[in-house]
Amino acid sequence: MKGYAGKLLRVNLTDGKISKEEISESMKKDFLGGRGFAVKLLWDEVKRVDPLSEKNKIILATGPLSGQMLPSSGKMVIASKSPLTGGYGDGNIGTLASVHLRKAGYDVVVVEGRSEKPCLLVIEDDQVRIVEASELWGKNTFDVQDHLEKTYGRNSGILLTGPAGENLIPISTVMSQRGRAGGRPGMGAVMGSKHLKGVVIKGTGSIPNADDGQLKALGKKGYEEIKGKESYDFWMRQGTMQAFEWCNENGCLPTYNFREGVFEFSKEMDGYVLEQFHVDRKGCPMCNMQCGHVIKDSEDQRAELDYENVGMLGPNIGLRDLRQVALLNRMADEWGLDTISLGSGIGFLMEASERGLIKEKIGWGDFVAAQKLIREIGMGEGTGSLVSRGVKAASEALGKDSYRWAMHVKGLEISAYNCHGCPGMALSFGTSPIGASHKDAWIIAWEIATDRFSYSKEKVEKLVEFQRIRGGFFESATVCRLPWVEVSFGLHWYPEYLEAITGIHRTWEDLYQIGDRIYTLIRAFWKREIPQFGRTWDFPPDRWFEEPHSQGKVKGVTVDRKKYEEMLSYYYQLRGWDENGIPLKQTLDRLELKEVAKEITGSF
Repeated sequence: MKGYAGKLLRVNLTDGKISKEEISESMKKDFLGGRGFAVKLLWDEVKRVDPLSEKNKIILATGPLSGQMLPSSGKMVIASKSPLTGGYGDGNIGTLASVHLRKAGYDVVVVEGRSEKPCLLVIEDDQVRIVEASELWGKNTFDVQDHLEKTYGRNSGILLTGPAGENLIPISTVMSQRGRAGGRPGMGAVMGSKHLKGVVIKGTGSIPNADDGQLKALGKKGYEEIKGKESYDFWMRQGTMQAFEWCNENGCLPTYNFREGVFEFSKEMDGYVLEQFHVDRKGCPMCNMQCGHVIKDSEDQRAELDYENVGMLGPNIGLRDLRQVALLNRMADEWGLDTISLGSGIGFLMEASERGLIKEKIGWGDFVAAQKLIREIGMGEGTGSLVSRGVKAASEALGKDSYRWAMHVKGLEISAYNCHGCPGMALSFGTSPIGASHKDAWIIAWEIATDRFSYSKEKVEKLVEFQRIRGGFFESATVCRLPWVEVSFGLHWYPEYLEAITGIHRTWEDLYQIGDRIYTLIRAFWKREIPQFGRTWDFPPDRWFEEPHSQGKVKGVTVDRKKYEEMLSYYYQLRGWDENGIPLKQTLDRLELKEVAKEITGSF
């Protein structure tokens, strides 16, 4: 099949063995790339292992759209068995590493084993080597990025773990290009467990497409359509930060550890304030609608912001100064800490302090304390150590009903949307295949614009549709969803792109089938790795069911537990899973996953 390098690069850090393997035609056809390749490899090769042991593997996976001259195609998926959740974990990252990997002649890299000393994996076309990097161990991601750019060239693709990953902190992520991050469920810690400080990729080849002329023409038209969209200019001014004001107005801004949905100081730090402080814009390769907005933080250093990190490190911890939020965000990026999980952890500690459950006095909006906590979380020391393994583990350690306001699903902290009055988005968080991530089905805007408080079957059907598109197709193609989500770039483009790349015509129904296969295999992975996994893992925190907001549009509203149960049952029905959320044998057969049935049901 055209459009793929067709090569998997396998690197064993224990014995130094490096090999190159063919990717089968059936793998390309059935799993497309990116997330699809990642879960298939993890299913086949990572079985009931400790996520931080050398038996775990980290997957760097691209798709057929990655690195092409197409809108927002500079993406890569980083996946592994998660040290934070114990299940399947992944994240996508916009990085030059994606483009260079494709040009170097590989679709996927599988890193296994554990190096005795800190090391780098350096990929330069056919030349692949493991380089000792003891002198880089302990350094922050910005300093190492600078060093590696000087050594290998500014245009090199670079992926890094920070000091938090080195310290095996399960909320550590993988960093690139001073602010690009991916792999929320602890992918940075998996790199750290392997003594893999970073990956450097330089490729000089080309991608063998079916029709380069047609692809070039389609790409040019796509870029032009995006720039001509009505909402494009406003997007370029504020990016994802346009969601800040919208969330506050609609009562879904995470405030004081998701206790409230409205922040009284929102006007001091929304997208319009961002515009006043704006000094630069950053984006992924191949993107003409960059989402990273750079301001000078409270130490006059450059920091890249988007809605998620502002929401979680701002109102969620009661902090009202955007430049101070930017400093916390920069610290997180330097340490290699996920900003969503970090903001949730700090908010958890502030609430625990308010309730007298910890001896330390940490007030809402305490900027000095927040900086100290980031360092402690990154080191796994002091008060911060309580949340360094995530808020689920923190609540289990703290006890006293703190699980009711530990804001996570499946162990992954909830991203920046408060769902007291959004049952569809609550279900989206509940059924996300990696834990409480918004990336798989950001249904909240559609929900608020239609029938916000309903628990209808239509809403569940829309959720599955969004998961098929966002988490199934975009995460496997692998390409950014934001052109479609934010400026209404037409979905019809993507099958056209795929046909020009691969030479194979696919409809959206064909792509939905691939997405269903991927979601079902991820579900099976969770069940195999965690035998007790099932329905109870698909519920958001008790706070959304039991503690209504005291102000705003959804004052007094909570999610109805019984109606949520009914939505969840219907979701399982649509997915072809049983009432415990486990894939049925006939579903596995239909999706050509017959070999999976024995491992999760005991039958063929």
